[in-house]
Amino acid sequence: MTTNASQLQTQYSPAATEVRWQKLWEESSAFKANSQSSAEPYCIVIPPPNVTGSLHMGHAFEASLIDVLIRFQRMRGKNALWLPGTDHASIAVQTILDRQLKEEGLSRYDLGREKFLERAWQWKAESGGTIVGQLRRLGVSVDWSRERFTMDEGLSQAVLEAFIQLYEEGLIYRGQYLVNWCPASQSAVSDLEVEMKEVDGSLWHLRYPLSDASGFLEVATTRPETMLGDTAVAVNPHDDRYQHLIGKTLTLPLVGRQIPIIADAWVESDFGTGCVKVTPAHDPNDFAMGQRHQLPLITVMNKDGTMNENAGEFEGLDRFEARKAVVAALDNAGFLVKVEDYRHSVPISDRGKVPVEPLLSTQWFVKIEPLAQRALEALNGEEGPRFVPERWTKVYRDWLENLRDWCISRQLWWGHQIPAWYAVSETHGVVTDSTPFVVARSAEEAQQKAIAQFGDDVVLQQDEDVLDTWFSSGLWPFSTLGWPNQTEDLETFYPTSTLVTGFDIIFFWVARMTMMAGHFTGKMPFKDVYIHGLVRDENNKKMSKSAGNGIDPLILIDRYGTDALRYALIREVVGAGQDIRLDYNRKTDESATVETSRNFANKVWNASRFVILNLDDKTPEQLEVAASDDLELADRWILSRYHATAEALINQIEAYDLGAAAKQLYEFIWGDFCDWYIELVKPRLYGENAASRLVAQQTLAQVLEGILRLLHPFMPHLTEEIWHTLNQVGEGQFLAIQSFPQPQSELIQPELDREFQLMIDVIRTLRNLRAEAGLKPSQKITAILQSDSESERRNLEQSQAYIRDLTKTETLTIVQQLAEEPQALVGVTATVQVLLPLAGLVDLAALQAKLTRNLEKVEKEIKSLSGRLNSSNFVDKAPPEVVTETRENLLEAEKQAELLRDRLTRLQA
Repeated sequence: MTTNASQLQTQYSPAATEVRWQKLWEESSAFKANSQSSAEPYCIVIPPPNVTGSLHMGHAFEASLIDVLIRFQRMRGKNALWLPGTDHASIAVQTILDRQLKEEGLSRYDLGREKFLERAWQWKAESGGTIVGQLRRLGVSVDWSRERFTMDEGLSQAVLEAFIQLYEEGLIYRGQYLVNWCPASQSAVSDLEVEMKEVDGSLWHLRYPLSDASGFLEVATTRPETMLGDTAVAVNPHDDRYQHLIGKTLTLPLVGRQIPIIADAWVESDFGTGCVKVTPAHDPNDFAMGQRHQLPLITVMNKDGTMNENAGEFEGLDRFEARKAVVAALDNAGFLVKVEDYRHSVPISDRGKVPVEPLLSTQWFVKIEPLAQRALEALNGEEGPRFVPERWTKVYRDWLENLRDWCISRQLWWGHQIPAWYAVSETHGVVTDSTPFVVARSAEEAQQKAIAQFGDDVVLQQDEDVLDTWFSSGLWPFSTLGWPNQTEDLETFYPTSTLVTGFDIIFFWVARMTMMAGHFTGKMPFKDVYIHGLVRDENNKKMSKSAGNGIDPLILIDRYGTDALRYALIREVVGAGQDIRLDYNRKTDESATVETSRNFANKVWNASRFVILNLDDKTPEQLEVAASDDLELADRWILSRYHATAEALINQIEAYDLGAAAKQLYEFIWGDFCDWYIELVKPRLYGENAASRLVAQQTLAQVLEGILRLLHPFMPHLTEEIWHTLNQVGEGQFLAIQSFPQPQSELIQPELDREFQLMIDVIRTLRNLRAEAGLKPSQKITAILQSDSESERRNLEQSQAYIRDLTKTETLTIVQQLAEEPQALVGVTATVQVLLPLAGLVDLAALQAKLTRNLEKVEKEIKSLSGRLNSSNFVDKAPPEVVTETRENLLEAEKQAELLRDRLTRLQA
């Protein structure tokens, strides 16, 4: 690498630098964790992105947060492991392949399962690594040697073992249950794969006649096509209006079937007419009611969303066509009372993007209550996990307390095939709900079990369904470390330390991991769960593909660099769990948010280059550390600020307050170090006092080296490049594995910081007064500082050399009282009055004339703006944003006028 200052280019080029360091880190296995290390372990498993995915801003945000934590803990001496991997994404992959086959005039059934899976694995090999390559562009410090895939050999073995164990313990069963069915993908989907959407629909009121012709009951429904499967009408047992009808029967319109009137406490008397149609095979609440009252289950719909033979004359119609036909038939027969507009929630399949259909189906289920109970016990005890922010604990708890049994079978081919084999010889090759089966770890074991149970001539057929993707993902924190085998990785790194994830998958993933881990390992899978917010666009709307407002992170990386994007995302976090906003100009692919961070990177680069060029080609180690007795005021101040920043940073990152940490660094590096300390020591670097120059060099080198370490978790590429140049080290060493700065409390001097801040405020005030007077940068001034405070005067006396240097002050006087009031521009900071005498410095008449002209111009603007705002025609008819902008402009103009009048008054005194 670089060996002297001249090799640090005049401008920072992230494109070349970042790719080089990413390559070197990976080739050198810089981030390979050691399962035999005696150091304290710190482990994070990546939330596995879908193998079908490509990098979006949510991935970039999450990966940036995790990388800060991992790099920080690694530098703190932990045995840090960030374990990467991808999810096989059953539905998404199958959708891609089905679409490809359709374009070829084929279907997966034409290929058969074996050929289809060969094609799926081929697709995975050729296209499934896209997002992994894109994650590498972010410079993530993962251990690529431990990369996992949810269908690799080890994880497939873990899934198989988990299924077998749960089945043998009676926690997995096969049964008929009402599931969410997606007609588009023709597969069951879990509650978590369903999004409720508000739609404008209709509420149809129907008349069901009593069988004895003594009257009728009125019911209302949003899905009239399902009334063909009604098996009862329910009323509340305490509803006086219907007490006398309970036990009687109704004649189901269009069908003619006799159905009972039942009493059930679930029915709300004050909702609608107080009568509810019961369709147990097509509604989850009705299913539960049907179970309580032993009602028959009549399914009127096929799995593709068309009506079946139980729908009578409507057989073959699509469910929505059937809806219109059923309503028309009810109307013609006099059973339709009225139709109301009705806004209600409809469950939509995340994958198929169509309304799901509650459908009676034979599926595989996990009994969730025992698993959820174990997770609740851990939460109520000391095992946790601890949620950050804490408010998500209640959401997590409520979810665990209200879970239904988990439907884990999916009607797909890509995924973990369910390890159950049916004895089809007894059913002539057709699998029915009553077909006997065995569960086994392999086909050979299944054959042995089946022969023992059914005889030598048994013919087996494996269940064609695969497991829900979230089943394998639920094992991720421990299966990736080797479970069910007791590996060194599992022993060392489990339980993991932190899970970083979005709030939107607490239910999909977090709860399932804690339940599975509690059951199979007896431990919660992570100590902390850091919940981050969403990335919102320039209009503060959630970024999403469906909304078309996503931003490709790679575009911003190409324009500004990886470090700039990472830092911008983290710096926008105003509190743990809060959403962030990323502005973006979609016409130019520019982002002011990221540009600010790019400017910060350039500032760090330029400041570092200045420091290195002034170290006489020496490293911080060669310059050593300046003795405390040799330090000057500015040296003591910057060291105090540096150690205070290091201390604050450690506390903030440990508390997951990463946004505050990023801002703290920005203010220290840009403000304290670049804008003040470097400027304050320039005279010493260029002066003739060799001892003072050496101390300045030592302090500059020490603080810059520490800054690079502090900033490294946030901007790893930039800091790695500068660190190598500063320390003149070769490629075999990395800043990434150096130690994080340890703050020295004895060097943190809050009182000195306050005293130095007074000096900074005085310098700023004098600079502002110079600008007011219109002085040239090189023009020397006389300044007077007046304060009644002895401590303030003493502080200013100690720092007067800095004040003179940075304000071009030739004569500086510090007094308790003014002998006389000079004609001067005056400013105040703390209790110090800062005076810039104008006699002999500026043309007072010309300055007064200039201020007067400016005041007249502003007053004219105030009159114009006030006139517009006093006009009802303007206020009532102009767009609201124009009126608001006009009011803001008026306030700003009034402030300017007040300031100009004050300046004129002081000049005329």
